[in-house]
Amino acid sequence: MLKKALFAATALFALAGAGHAADLKEFRIGILGGENETDRLRNYACLADHLKQEFGFEKVSLFPAADYDGVIQGLLGGTLDFAELGASGYAAVYIKDPKAVTPILTTQQKDGSTGYYSIGLALKSSGIKSIKDAKGKKLGYADPDSTSGYLVPLTQIPKDTGMPNDKFFASTQFNGGHENNLLAAYDGKVDVAVDDSSGLGDFKDGYTSGTFRKEVDKGAVDPNKLVEVWRSPLIPNGPLVVRNALGQDWQTKLAAFFTALPEKDHKCFAAVEGGDYKGYSPVKHDFYNAVVEVRKAAIGG
Repeated sequence: MLKKALFAATALFALAGAGHAADLKEFRIGILGGENETDRLRNYACLADHLKQEFGFEKVSLFPAADYDGVIQGLLGGTLDFAELGASGYAAVYIKDPKAVTPILTTQQKDGSTGYYSIGLALKSSGIKSIKDAKGKKLGYADPDSTSGYLVPLTQIPKDTGMPNDKFFASTQFNGGHENNLLAAYDGKVDVAVDDSSGLGDFKDGYTSGTFRKEVDKGAVDPNKLVEVWRSPLIPNGPLVVRNALGQDWQTKLAAFFTALPEKDHKCFAAVEGGDYKGYSPVKHDFYNAVVEVRKAAIGG
């Protein structure tokens, strides 16, 4: 179904990792880039408080990376214990080291699905009504490790236009994450920006979740000035991952904690996830096999 929808450390380092897993006095969370740092830290503050209370951590450290690769490298290097990744970001980690992390949960949309979309947004005043109208225009990407903000548009838009993006568009550019990308379109710096979205609910609300929704909620963009000009096939929601050095016991504990969070504190859950979701659902690596293969073929690790 998914395929239809989408297509050696030193001994000292090993000992240090094992010690951290045993004690776990500090829990280190990586936060993907794409939204301004102040908002990300504010949204995750309640999660840090809940984790301290639940597990007795002396410290829960939040690391808002400048870009997606910062979190990816943190997980691979053992300086982060947990993160929520996009499907392509998880694929990047898995391709480099299949034993680095384990996916434990993913988000469920309001309709119970575990997928979302990449959408193309343009200013209504641009006259662009479909992606085919954007020939010879500027396309904005979010981040090289973003699923909806790069991998999927890179591989799927050409199926609608009949041409590779670097041939169809006059230019393409990375804008430093989803928020900056959407604002680039809103400010006329690019003609079309690709964004993550549930695709559910009302466009005037920015749909139920995704960066578009966040920006509408903050008052940063007026949805009446925008139009959706492209939508991808369904993309698997990204996973919550735990560094394998922590061990199975912590994976189980953290899965139980996050599964209970939406009911325990729905406001915190919504702040962390950036929208209106139903909850979390168990997930395994197999759910991302298609994304791993697409990433290998399109951009490598």
